[in-house]
Amino acid sequence: MQSIADNVFIEDHYLGATLGVIQEPRGLIQIDAPPSPEDSRSWRAALMSFSSGPERVLINLDSHPDRTLGARSMDCTVIAQDKTAQVFRSRPTTFKAQGTETGADWETIPGLGTVRWAPPEISFTDRMFLHWGEEPVILEHHPGPSAGAMWVNLPSEKVVFVGDLVLKNQPPFLAHADLPSWLEALNILMSSDYRGYTFISGRGGTVSSALIKAQAELIKQIHDKLEKMASRGTSPDATEKLIEPSLSTFKSSAAKHKQYVQRLRYGLRHYYTRHYHLGSAAEE
Repeated sequence: MQSIADNVFIEDHYLGATLGVIQEPRGLIQIDAPPSPEDSRSWRAALMSFSSGPERVLINLDSHPDRTLGARSMDCTVIAQDKTAQVFRSRPTTFKAQGTETGADWETIPGLGTVRWAPPEISFTDRMFLHWGEEPVILEHHPGPSAGAMWVNLPSEKVVFVGDLVLKNQPPFLAHADLPSWLEALNILMSSDYRGYTFISGRGGTVSSALIKAQAELIKQIHDKLEKMASRGTSPDATEKLIEPSLSTFKSSAAKHKQYVQRLRYGLRHYYTRHYHLGSAAEE
């Protein structure tokens, strides 16, 4: 576990999303959970060593299974943005580890089986304040990676958790994204309002301003190429040509490379079909 600021910690050891915990007098504010049930139990046990108040909440930065599958194992109140809560309302009660490969981390967990979701019990639209200590913890809606994506902002500590808005050394998840909104959120993060902040990626821990800029450049390149394809009426099959150029800046093992290729294949095709292709209305 890594200390980021006073009473702010992250854990990047578990498969899936980077986890966060904020230690407050009232209790622990947890950010995301590991998708593996075994890892979730281990993480929950590790948090028992914290000396704080008795209350616990879990914040889901979006609806992705990599950060939400383990929520029930954390055994506490779950908070999410309203559009993330809507996703859970449309999902079956249980999750079955089968179906289309999306290039997510949970798909590499052996014997995952059936898992019961823990839908958010508290949701918000634009902003929510948690007054658990001297200074509030601010939850902010910033769509882009998904409609219900959010940040956890600690202005007094100058720390912000940004979820999948910025990823370290791995490609983005695009299937449920909105790329113009993604670029808008990245521009906010690069503005003077966040000068001096420590940025916590939902996959990879702390990230630099240079990495945020590189993420913006990649998202813009992908968006521009998809726009050109759409203007020509290109088939969704052609998104395959964008995979390797989008991966060229990432260094990964052979196994991870295969996973990341599939992540982009699935994401690019679904994004293009949903936003541009003539069949998108029927699919939605």
